[in-house]
Formats: sequence, structure tokens, C-alpha cells
Amino acid sequence: MNISLKTKKLIQGQIQNWSLATANYAGLQKVKNKSVALDGGAEVKVQFNPERMRSSAAKVDAKSIQERPCFLCEKNRPAEQDGIDTDDYTILINPFPIFPEHLTIPHQEHTLQLIEPYFPSMLKLAKELDEFTLFYNGPKCGASAPDHFHFQAGIKGFMPVEEDFRNETFAQLIEERDNVKIYNWKGYHRGVVTFAGVDAESITKLFRNLHGLLWAKQKEEVEPMLNVLAYYEADEYVIHVFPRILHRPACYFAEGDEQILISPASVDMGGVFITPRPEDFEKISAGDVADILHQVCMDENDCLQLLKELL
Repeated sequence: MNISLKTKKLIQGQIQNWSLATANYAGLQKVKNKSVALDGGAEVKVQFNPERMRSSAAKVDAKSIQERPCFLCEKNRPAEQDGIDTDDYTILINPFPIFPEHLTIPHQEHTLQLIEPYFPSMLKLAKELDEFTLFYNGPKCGASAPDHFHFQAGIKGFMPVEEDFRNETFAQLIEERDNVKIYNWKGYHRGVVTFAGVDAESITKLFRNLHGLLWAKQKEEVEPMLNVLAYYEADEYVIHVFPRILHRPACYFAEGDEQILISPASVDMGGVFITPRPEDFEKISAGDVADILHQVCMDENDCLQLLKELL
């Protein structure tokens, strides 16, 4: 049985037999959703999902991390949580889902959340789990476990970015090199660099060169701030890189009615904003979404300049 089929059986079994997963996946039927349209036509979905509070409000400072057991290490996982080992990773169901099928894929060793050495694994897993979109949250870009390397994955078709990539209004082909098509995005309110092609080695080389250029601009960080989405369709890999300039927007730290508790991660970059509080879901507007994206993301012009350096 291939990994994809095993994973489907894992999801079904865990939802049926693990009470926490049973309750929280059933709870997805009750989450509220709405859409907002940004200037230029990009759609962003907003989801009210109270179970995501633990992620949105996670304390990721060194002291807090040191004082809690790592929930991704096998020895600390709930006894009911089963997994599928593949290479150096274990595929787990995420018990606090955003997607109707939501995975967490930790490395089997307790090692830091740093993408560059493990990017080839992301491509391999994306091809094996071809019904899913894999995503990576950097240690200051939404990861609630920056001390333990992991990917997540959600069922395809959930995030608007996947459909938007097919829209030439947003994703504009800049160049094709080594059988990899390279895109810059316009009118999307967040900078995006996309690689699409059949050659995993060529994509890996381009990603590592991009990673190096970004890191040169953020030398004080343990890695450049970024989110990455990866999926495999029509016999090619598609990689969306969202360079980041800020962990959390000003509204996260505001008080009273000015506060919107949003800690943007890959799913938000992909066009689904997660709000764990009902008041934030009700009041967040297209203007708020655009402002948050502009605060935390590298802008489109800077991404274009980055591509000029890369190419």
C-alpha cells in the first residue's frame, strides 16, 4: 500500500478512534467562514476556528519552549495518536484541524525548525502525498514548535492560492531555467515567488539560492523569515515561497477593540485567515487583511528585485 492510501486510512482511523480528533474534526462542521475581496480581485477566506487559539497565541520565546515538553517528540505524544513512518518523518493527524484532512509531519529527531537542509524532503513528500498541499512555517512565521522540525499538510483545494496560481492576472511567468518555470506575483497584496517544474534537483538549487539571498538580508535571524507551500500536480512540483519581514502584525499586540489576534502562517499566506476569537471574525475586513499582509510580507516589487538577483 502506498503512503497516500496509508495516510487516508490513518486519518479515518484516528477520527473514528481518538476522541480528541473525533470531537475536533466534527467541530469543523460548525466553524464559520466568510470571504473578503481585496483590491485587484484576490479573494481571502476567513475562518472562525476557536480550537486554533493554542497555535495563534502560542508562546514561542526560548524560555517558554524550554519549559514545556515537545509535543512532536514520540515520547510526549498522546497514547492514542498513531503515525506512519516514512524515511526520517512520521505522518500524524493534526488533532486541531483547519482542513477537513490535516496532517502534521515531524522529523523523527528533535532538531530545529530550519527548512534549508530538509527542502528535498518537502518535494518528495509532496509527490507521495499528491492529494495534499504541504506547508512549512518558519520559526518566526507561524510555527508553534520552532524547536522540532516539521511540515504540515492539508487537503488540496482549500487555499485560494492554488486556484489563483492558474490565473495569469496574479502569477506572471518571468523566466524558465533548467526546466523550471519561475513566477512573480502582481496585485496579490503579498510577495510570492513560485517555482514549477518536473526536476526536483533544479527546483532545490533555485530554492537554496533564493534562501541564501533572503538570509543575506536578515543575517540576525536563524534562517530567513518565510513560509513555503508545496504540492504536486499535472506531473510537476509547484512551490510557493512567501518571504516575510515580520512575525506578527501590530493588531496582534493592540488592546481593546483595536486588537485582532492573528499570527499569520502558511495557511494565511495561502489565502485563509484563521481567527480563533469570534469578535475578530466578525469585525475583520478586507482593509484589515490587506494591512496585515503588507505588514508581515515582503512586497511584490521587492520580490521582483529578488528574482532579478536570483536570475
